Amino acid sequence: MKLAFIIDPIHQLDPCHDTSVALMEAAQILGHEVWVTQVNWLSVVDSKAWAMLQQVEITPVELLEGRWKAANPWYKLSQRPFLSLETMDAVFMRTDPPVNDSYLYATYILDYIDQNRTLVINNPSGIRDANEKMYALQFTNAIPETIVSADKELIRQFVAAKGAAIIKPLGNKAGEGILFLQSGDRNFNSIVELSTYQGRLPVMVQTYLPEAKEGDKRIILLNGEPIGALNRLSSGSDFRNNMATGGTVAKTDITPREYEICSQVAAKLRQDGLIFVGIDVIGGYLTEVNVTSPTGLREIDRLDGTRLAHQVIKWIAQTLQK
Repeated sequence: MKLAFIIDPIHQLDPCHDTSVALMEAAQILGHEVWVTQVNWLSVVDSKAWAMLQQVEITPVELLEGRWKAANPWYKLSQRPFLSLETMDAVFMRTDPPVNDSYLYATYILDYIDQNRTLVINNPSGIRDANEKMYALQFTNAIPETIVSADKELIRQFVAAKGAAIIKPLGNKAGEGILFLQSGDRNFNSIVELSTYQGRLPVMVQTYLPEAKEGDKRIILLNGEPIGALNRLSSGSDFRNNMATGGTVAKTDITPREYEICSQVAAKLRQDGLIFVGIDVIGGYLTEVNVTSPTGLREIDRLDGTRLAHQVIKWIAQTLQK
């Protein structure tokens, strides 16, 4: 197979952490061609999606003394031919959020790939429809009590009723801008004004789950099926459990309740073409559905001795043969 990965500039990626690198590495080990491009290298010509693409050769990481170790340099790039993306068997959209104008326009360009010829992971229209905070709201039996609003008084009433809540900007990533708010907080007005940009942007407000102290579980789903999980724990100086905020990771199992949540979301994910997804679960409640560039494979493989990226690439090969 020929696989293209739309990523952030490759020199910015961490081969010991980034799932994009794990996927590219696995594809290469399994004998496939790996190509990379960026959103600003995408074009539409004659109503087809094209890109400047570079074939990449990766030196695989090694697990030494419980840590991934990478060569320096860990990749080598070819020249940049201008090619139709339909010359690829599959295209991974793996640019990190936020879903800004650049990201959004890239998904419009990817709409001009004939998916009968080339599989796009994840489906560009599915990505546009699946805001990573809002998407979870449709699974009412899985989520904690939640509102979305820019209205200060409505938010005040919700927090007062729950005692404590978490405010999440709808467009951020990696825990950015998430705030803990208690009823009666003297900074309430300022927090809400800053979070909503003076009432111009809605935010998600979720009841605080005390179980967050025990971790925030990331579960990786492949075509709706859970294939692995890890538990993210806060550093102790921050209530957020995200790895990007200094959180640590721990080995974990998927509970019966979490399998139930996966079952609830599976059909909708498949319907929307969201093949590679990471869901976040706290205390048995679904909190987010990550569809843009979900991560965690390196950490799960290190903790569990698995090769999840290989599983993903093999699934794509089998799917394309059908």
